Amino acid sequence: MVKHIILWTLKEELSGAEKAEVKKNIKTGLESLKGKIPGLTEIQVETEGLETSTADLMLNSTFDSADALKAYASHPDHVYVADTYVRPYTALRSCLDFEI
Repeated sequence: MVKHIILWTLKEELSGAEKAEVKKNIKTGLESLKGKIPGLTEIQVETEGLETSTADLMLNSTFDSADALKAYASHPDHVYVADTYVRPYTALRSCLDFEI
């Protein structure tokens, strides 16, 4: 099993209302991938961090294997969500993948 964790910081120019909408769209889009991508066993997006947080959102996902994670990265459904709801609005992305 492989964990795939991502932290995103949204672009500073987004207003509070825009950030809330972007977070909602990212959460809905990414969590809708469960059951659509082989090897993706769990996916959750956290959008409500405490004030002490230095990131705006976190993706916490689990895959059957490193190969499943690699396939997810180029899967058309994932690419669509990332290109439509994530990449245009994020300024910083940090990722940690590890075996569990």
